[in-house]
Amino acid sequence: MDTMEDVLAGVGPRLRRLRQERNVTLVALAEATGISVSTLSRLESGKRRPSLELLLPLAQAHQVELDELVGAPAVGDPRIRPRPQRRNDMIVLPLTRRPGGVQAFKMIVPERTESDPRTHEGYDWLYVLNGRLRLILAGRDMVLEPGEAAEFDTRLPHWFSGAGGPVELLSLFGPQGERLHLRAGPRRK
Repeated sequence: MDTMEDVLAGVGPRLRRLRQERNVTLVALAEATGISVSTLSRLESGKRRPSLELLLPLAQAHQVELDELVGAPAVGDPRIRPRPQRRNDMIVLPLTRRPGGVQAFKMIVPERTESDPRTHEGYDWLYVLNGRLRLILAGRDMVLEPGEAAEFDTRLPHWFSGAGGPVELLSLFGPQGERLHLRAGPRRK
């Protein structure tokens, strides 16, 4: 993967190549963009660091996308193809690829007969998709229906299970006690 320095170092030669492919002189490009000939020359030679204020008029003059002009690294395939993993008696599908920070999981949890509340560092958010979820949190026993969610600090003793059969749920877990930040409604325009 290219570093930012590598990407920036490639801008000058790319600018020169684009200009030369179009048979445009530095003087003509300066007139079209309002950027001085000396600044354009320093950009092309790598002696001046490109800035957005310089790159936008150049992209417009060359009629190319800004990403093409700077040679921005390609964005990878955003689709996540989770592979089911068995963790104890649960089926867990990781829905995030990056390590650290908040992690997302789809889980299928069977009905369990024995509760064994545990504690650990973190913050959890559970959303019931199908079935019913029995959650014991700090001694409080509750059942969540499809469409209901629970959010809690995992340093509190907690345990969950399917209630009356398996439960399918989404879990967002923050390892360092990170809480979710949800917007309450649409932004006003």
